[in-house]
Amino acid sequence: MSMISNLELIRRVPLFSLITPEQAQTVALNVTKRRYKRGELVVEQGGKTDEMIILLSGRARVLTSDHRGREVILATLKPGDCIGEMSMIDNGPHSATVRTEVQCDALVLSRAFLVRCLPERASLSFAIMHGLVGRLRQANRQIESLALLHVYERVLRALLNMSETDNGQQIIRRRVSRQDLAKLVGASREMVSRVMKSLEERGSIQTREDGSVLVRSHLMDD
Repeated sequence: MSMISNLELIRRVPLFSLITPEQAQTVALNVTKRRYKRGELVVEQGGKTDEMIILLSGRARVLTSDHRGREVILATLKPGDCIGEMSMIDNGPHSATVRTEVQCDALVLSRAFLVRCLPERASLSFAIMHGLVGRLRQANRQIESLALLHVYERVLRALLNMSETDNGQQIIRRRVSRQDLAKLVGASREMVSRVMKSLEERGSIQTREDGSVLVRSHLMDD
């Protein structure tokens, strides 16, 4: 990798295929090369790093896990794929862990440089980018939920996602459709109805006279 210039490497990355020669030269001056060993941790779920990583060679797994240590593979990354790009946009923690399957070569760009390249925060394009990142994070959570959580936990998490905070309580103000909830959590309507009844009996949720639903998030870990 050291025999090839940064500019040549950048030209091989699909992400940079549309930038101008001048922009490519600027990126080349700010990029560094890094090599990861087989099985090495690249980023960790819930953690934060100040860089974006672009694979040049090798493969890496995108993993998510629950509090019991159970893991599911969300994706396998290949050359040209990026790591940490969502955090560059919304400054949030990594939504998943990335670990190499084999030795990997990569290009690394600092957050400070990338932030200078992003559109102004008040611009429409930045708002769209930020919204897309939010949807990607929600999709990752949904995949994690379907793969790792029991149907009871999936239903309760879905209810929490529907709720809003009001005086320190989580409230769902609209009617909760059992059919829509079943489609959301990947279970039958009958199963969801049984789960909702059980959650009511356990006190995890409470349907009020006005039709709103109180969700007790502190019972998620019970």
